[in-house]
Amino acid sequence: MPEIEIRKVTARIGAQVSGVDIAKPLDDETVTALRTALNEHKALVFDAVDLDDEGQQDFARQLGDLTTAHPTVPAVDGAPNVLPVDSERGRAANHWHTDVTFVLNPPQASTLRSITLPPYGGETLIANSAAAYRDLPAPLRALADTLWAEHTNDYDYAVPDEAIGEEEARQRAQFTSITYRTAHPVVRVHPLTGERGLFIGGFAQRIVGLSVGESRKILDLFQSYVTRPENVLRHRWSPNQLVLFDNRITQHYAIDNYDGLPRRLHRVTVAGDVPVGIEGKESQSITGDASHYTSVA
Repeated sequence: MPEIEIRKVTARIGAQVSGVDIAKPLDDETVTALRTALNEHKALVFDAVDLDDEGQQDFARQLGDLTTAHPTVPAVDGAPNVLPVDSERGRAANHWHTDVTFVLNPPQASTLRSITLPPYGGETLIANSAAAYRDLPAPLRALADTLWAEHTNDYDYAVPDEAIGEEEARQRAQFTSITYRTAHPVVRVHPLTGERGLFIGGFAQRIVGLSVGESRKILDLFQSYVTRPENVLRHRWSPNQLVLFDNRITQHYAIDNYDGLPRRLHRVTVAGDVPVGIEGKESQSITGDASHYTSVA
């Protein structure tokens, strides 16, 4: 078997992986090597992958049990674990977020595979939230350690309802067809590495114990550290590419800079554990049953 090569893309996040064919079953040693690389680099890029939906699911399944496609959004026909990330379905991903943090146990990892790409634009930004935490000045770090945030899929959209079209309104209604609210620690301890990361993003709407206005100021302050250019990988997609990222300690953002041209990725996510804060306390579900989406280990 050829030796796996891991090449850093930026100093703080991202690595290119070569020397492994992820379309074939992987032995335990290879899975361990990829997991180790993911722990270190947070996002891994695989080029020239010969995968279909079934192959993408098979690859992701080697990292753990799969979630269904999404708690409220329909899957690809005939593939219940595959979510189409499609320009035709609106642009809900055009905000910084960690996937599905509004449920009790969000996915541990996400895979995105390029299907249809525009001739320009359409990059995905991925940010290292552990580096963001390390960047915080000591007084802000001490504050973050004590805070909890309420995450919900019924979040504040940048564009008000009256300013959107009929189709986008339908998609928005579908996204919020079941309301979820979950309280997570603002600082999450990674279960494998012990690293601390800022666990916030677009679905985090309120700091527990504070008003919405106060919460927004504090969340925006912490978020500004996540999205510092030094902490961000700007991934420009190529055909037949797969990106794997650790959903427990990253955020991402799909850039709407391709003039409405066709763009489609397929997403498969690996079920995760319940987040834990620095004092060992687990997240708490407030509203919404996601048992049809992911099992709680």
